[in-house]
Formats: sequence, C-alpha cells, structure tokens
Amino acid sequence: MPEPTPANPAAANPAATNPGATTPLPADPAGWAAPAPVPRRPAPLGTPVAPSAAGATVGLGMPAYGPPPPGSAFDAHQPPDAALVGDCVHCGFCLPTCPTYVLWGEEMDSPRGRIDIIKAGLEGDAFDASSVRHLDQCLGCMACVTACPSGVQYDKLIESTRAQLERRTARPRAERLLRALVYGLFPYPRRLRLLRGPLRLYQASGLGRPIARSGLLRRLPATLQAMEALAPKLGPAPALPERTPARGTRRRTVGLLTGCVQGTFFPDVNAATVRVLAAEGCDVVVPRRQGCCGALSAHAGRAPEAIGFARHVIETFERSGVDTIVVNAAGCGSNLKEYGHQLRDEPGDWARRAEQLAAKVRDITELLDEMGPVAPRHPLPVSIAYQDACHLAHAQAVRDQPRRLLRGIPGVTLRELPEAEICCGSAGTYNLLHPEPAAELGERKAKAVLGTGAGLMVTANPGCWMQVATTLARMGERMPVAHTVQVLDAAIRGVPVERLLAQALDGPGTALTTSPADRRAVQTKGSR
Repeated sequence: MPEPTPANPAAANPAATNPGATTPLPADPAGWAAPAPVPRRPAPLGTPVAPSAAGATVGLGMPAYGPPPPGSAFDAHQPPDAALVGDCVHCGFCLPTCPTYVLWGEEMDSPRGRIDIIKAGLEGDAFDASSVRHLDQCLGCMACVTACPSGVQYDKLIESTRAQLERRTARPRAERLLRALVYGLFPYPRRLRLLRGPLRLYQASGLGRPIARSGLLRRLPATLQAMEALAPKLGPAPALPERTPARGTRRRTVGLLTGCVQGTFFPDVNAATVRVLAAEGCDVVVPRRQGCCGALSAHAGRAPEAIGFARHVIETFERSGVDTIVVNAAGCGSNLKEYGHQLRDEPGDWARRAEQLAAKVRDITELLDEMGPVAPRHPLPVSIAYQDACHLAHAQAVRDQPRRLLRGIPGVTLRELPEAEICCGSAGTYNLLHPEPAAELGERKAKAVLGTGAGLMVTANPGCWMQVATTLARMGERMPVAHTVQVLDAAIRGVPVERLLAQALDGPGTALTTSPADRRAVQTKGSR
C-alpha cells in the first residue's frame, strides 16, 4: 500500500537532515519480499527522532504478520464508516498531538496516515504487515479528536478497524500468546484478585532487589519485565459495603463501578470515592459481581468479548436502581459512555438499554462538579501537577471539572504540564504490548511532571498512575502520586498534608523500585 507524501517538506528528503538514515526491513519469514528501506523522518517541532524509531518500522522486534485473507481488508460486519474517513481533510492539526508521530515523525504513524490506510482498505486493498503494524502502534489516546477542527471521529474509525484486524489478521504465534495472556488476565477481577496474595508475598519478601541485581529480569520477555516493573505496592483491600448512606441530606443515589485494575491494585481509590460521595450527599451502591466493563477489550478490537462484558454490566446496574453510575477510571468511563454505539446492532432491545445506561454515566469529578460541594474542605498547602488522563480529557472532554474541584481546596496550587496533550504511554495495555515506545513516552511525561516543580502529581486513571510513578522511580526521581478523589477525600476529612504526601509516596498503590545502588548494578551488568 503506497504511503502518502509527507506533510513535512524535510521529510520528503530525509538525507537533507539525516544523510543516509535508512532502516532496512528484514525479509518476511512467510516468504513475502522485504519492503524497500524506510527513511527515518525528522520528528515534528524540531525534536530528535526517538530511539525506538528504527524498531517502530520493523514491528518493534515482533515477527512479521502472515498474509491477509484474499480480497478486501474488511468484511461486511461493521466496517469503518467511509463517511467518517471522508471527514479528514489532512490539515495536520493532529500531528503535534499524536504520540507516535511526535516520537518517530512517520506520516503513517499519524492519525491522518492511519486514516489513509483505512481508506485504502475500504477501496479494496488488503492489509500487509506494514499496514497492520502502523494501526497496532496507535495508542488510541484520542488527542487527535480534540485537536481536529473538522470533527473527525477517529475513535470510531480505529475501534472498528481493530475489530476487523482481530477477525481477519493472522498474527504470529508469539503475539497471539502474548495477547491471550494480557486479555485473559486483566479484564477479569477474580483472576486479578488471585494474584494479590502471591504478589504481596513477593513484595514483602524483598526478592525484587536481589533478582534485579542478578540481571534475571533482563532475560525475561519485555512484556513480563513491564508487568513486574508496573505492579504497584499492595496493601490491605478494604471491603466496600454494598450500600453506604449519604451524610446529611440525600441528594442522589449513585452506583460505583469498581473496575478491574482499579479494584484490585488501587482499592484505596474506591474507598475514597465512596467516602467523598457520601460526604457530598449521595447514597452509594456497590453492586456485587459487576465484572469488567469491557474497556480493554473494546479498545483492542476484541468486539464480541467487549459486548459480552457490556451486557453483563448493563444487567447488573439495571438491577441496582441507581440514578447515576460513577466511574473513577478514565478508560472505563469513556467505554461505558460508548455502550450505545458498541451495542447498536445487538438483537432485541440491547441498543436501547445500552443508550439508557450510557446516559447515566459520570466521571467522579464530573458528578461532583455538577452537584456542587456541600462538605467543607480543610486546607492542604501543596502544589499539584494535574496530569490529564487521555480518556478523560480527550474521549470524555472532562478537563475543567477536576481542576475546579482541586482549586476549591484551600492551599492547593495547580501547575500545568507542558505537552499536556501527549499520552504518557500507558494507554490501557499499550505499555505491555509495545513497552519500548511506551517507556519513551513515560519518560517524556515524567520529565514534564518534574518540570512543574510540584510536590504532588494527581491523575484520574490507574494506568497513568502506574506508568508515570514507575517511570519517575526508575529515573531516581520518586514523587508522591495520587488520584484526584484521594486529594478531595483528604481535604474533606482534614488529613494533614504531610500524611497525604507520605501515603502518596510510600503507601498502597505507589511505585516500587530498587535503590540507586541496585539500579547502577543492573546498568553495569547490562553494559558488559
């Protein structure tokens, strides 16, 4: 499939800025001819091309994909909408907000480049390994949706395209196994809870430090290394009552989605959410056996799986009789709000029920801002770097509400991040499936956080929390990190700021890391 002419004039002549910088692609093991060498294009805004740029053009070290089925790239079941493709006018406003384009300066790793790939598929082209790779490398952060002046619904395009890829692309065996592991674990709260005991024992034993010194971790696959590094410190998991009454006058009855990763690795966030909602006059219902919302599956194109999860959540919350469904994880909230679109072709009345549920969904900050505060706030003299979670800011357009709530706490000073629109690299499971570029984006975001000089980083998504906190720790720059609702909870309960910061640095949910001496030992061992 031909690539469009790069918008950056310098990119048309890479030798002008980087003479001879080409990366030959290996021959395809399935017998396809290797494509011509792909020039490395300079990253936008004068930034250097990231170290992973060469790897990005050869599938990040993954084996090549098998040939696609005969005929078109898409089948007749919910293909990407050609009308949505036609909305893109290739203006380029999306380029500086796209994480992979910022890293690599590669046109086909930009939103408009990927839209060209989708358009060619709709016109009858079959996807080759390169096309699939460029689509896979999208983080799905939706920053381009915010930036686009033409209102291109890239979120709908990439999700429907990935569902087609999952059905019609013959992935290599190693990648199939990796995806089976990731998606067979993280969307299942019960399976995650089974890991809590062994993981807490591993953390308490201190085995991580000698294992890191031995260099054993470096021999593991990159995905397993990422899993080990990202695992947060685990503490007790407080059980949430099925119903918590409002304090004072009841203003609303809400149901809480506890989430998979949030409920397992960050139970303190759910507990803080219940306390804050009750303090603000809400009866809080926590339905039992609510299960996964399907966000990870939907964003990865695993449509039947995502729909199964969605139907279960709809049934669960219909029985709860709540006015509002509150979510404290950005990715989950954006997914629930798209249930009507996801279940649009389901038989029976599922589409109507999905729309009704989606209309009830609110992010915790969205609801609290909408209701207005009634619980008094105690002072918290702290400077906060608020990090926008992509699926909150871009997918849900919830940006001002968390800032207003934080500024409403006496003593809080907000500091904005440079490049706030650039994803941290977590992106659901992206940092597990594509650990190298995810690590580069994580370091970029960590440096932006440090550059604010703030004493506390606050975010609204467990993936962002783990990604940035772990990156900061790896850089030797540990920093307190907390969820927005934890800061509100501390202010309402009158928790001293010193205690809040101590818990955000070393309490449950915080990053684990080896000491500086251990890091030096690992680096020395790796350089020999």
